[in-house]
Amino acid sequence: MIDLEGVTNIADVVRVQARKRGGETALIEDGRRVAFAEIDGVSSRIAQRLLSEGIGRQERVAYLAKNAEHFFTFTFGAAKAGAALAPINFRLAAPEIGYIVGDSGARWLIVGSDFAETAEKAVATLERKPKLIALGFDRPGFVRHDDWIGDAEPRDPLLPLAEDDDVIQLYTSGTTGLPKGVQLTHGNYLAVFRMAQSAPGLAYDPGDVVLGAMPFFHVAGVNVGLIAMASGAATAIVRDILPAGVLDLIARERVNHAFLAPAIILMLMTAPEMAAADLTSMKVLAYGASPIAEDLLRKAKARFACKFVQFYGMTETTGAGTLLGDEAHDPALGKLRSCGKAWPGLDLKIVDPAGREVAAGEVGEVLVRAPTVMRGYWNKPEATASSVRGGWMHTGDAAYMDADGYVFIYDRVKDMIVTGGENVYPAEVENAIFGHPDLVDVAVIGVPDDQWGESVKAIAVLRPGAAPDAASVIAWARERIAGYKAPKSVDFVAAIPRNITGKILRRELRKPYWEGRDRLVN
Repeated sequence: MIDLEGVTNIADVVRVQARKRGGETALIEDGRRVAFAEIDGVSSRIAQRLLSEGIGRQERVAYLAKNAEHFFTFTFGAAKAGAALAPINFRLAAPEIGYIVGDSGARWLIVGSDFAETAEKAVATLERKPKLIALGFDRPGFVRHDDWIGDAEPRDPLLPLAEDDDVIQLYTSGTTGLPKGVQLTHGNYLAVFRMAQSAPGLAYDPGDVVLGAMPFFHVAGVNVGLIAMASGAATAIVRDILPAGVLDLIARERVNHAFLAPAIILMLMTAPEMAAADLTSMKVLAYGASPIAEDLLRKAKARFACKFVQFYGMTETTGAGTLLGDEAHDPALGKLRSCGKAWPGLDLKIVDPAGREVAAGEVGEVLVRAPTVMRGYWNKPEATASSVRGGWMHTGDAAYMDADGYVFIYDRVKDMIVTGGENVYPAEVENAIFGHPDLVDVAVIGVPDDQWGESVKAIAVLRPGAAPDAASVIAWARERIAGYKAPKSVDFVAAIPRNITGKILRRELRKPYWEGRDRLVN
């Protein structure tokens, strides 16, 4: 459990743990064990180097790398310097990464070895180019992180930090296709810590081993890592989601807790190595980021033979929302398709378009009010005001609540597609496809996918005389946006259905693909 005594901000987390259990293991990466005291010391050196280079209060430090111990040292280092880390989705295309770096104003971009070339392309068009810091590799134009840290003192600057100071800025796609920086504060995370103590699936004990599998640019990955750190638990870091490697790590390190997207659970369940995998150390498997198929859930629960907890939330609420406890996973209760009840200390309601709460069983939009609601969207006051009204975060998700208070997600008000736990907005994909020489119109929807929950489908109208070529359309999109956002399939039609104002009638397009299903998400 988390002891918040002496913790008034995120930087205090590593300070307190270094005092309490400095020599104990905080991180496990490729068999190497990193102690709490080491993270505290390195993060202080990073803070000193940033301060020596003139970092301003609340500046952003951009971070582009796969899961690694460096995420924690740079998160705490930036926090100690009074700044905020801006982790970037490494699956994005170079132009998208460049936009985020420019939008954040970051003067430092921390880069993992897998993304050196992508980082170069991303910053090439920026007027103000950030310093490129290489995580353990040599490349012209980069400075190695250990050389950059150099002889900086391991002296904690102990700067005053306010609860409403930003500590993490996560980017989420917008309905216009431009990512928005979600400002998450020290206070947001202190609230998450308090709530996690009474949230099954996040209540870790000192000495527990927690699987760090969700990417650290995702709110679930950040939350699991920081909650584990604040609890005195060790995080076993997963760099790449390879089923054999994940199952081996669980067995070798005696992992007790994990948070996985349903797509990862499916990968593990279908891997040949699962038959002989040792899962006896597992206490709780939490899952979320997208809905899960009932059949997969039943099979996984039987194989893992541990407690299961589902979480529903969003980046803008620091991941907080609802949870479906293990006891509600009994099929006889009829709650398996629910995402559960509101977290303790969080207000949730479902409203109609006029803002009135709807009756049990009626579909409306999910609204959340809690101290975990973001400070706002970075440099986007209009978008912030539109999404957070009177303290209530408008999630854009349509759902209903049953008489027992369980929430059932029905559809997405904002047409968002969730594929493998990643959010994809149709408008962004459509913008990438438009301009293809053989097309005159296009619409994008999510269709059922047994592996990923949903997959991206393009519905296209050909120019007169053009021949249908789905592969060409997909390749065109992949050159402009991340691969997971590009359509996996293309259907050709005579016309896209639109209303009188020209808005695409997505529900009409989606209907034949979702025929026979009792909800419009998978």
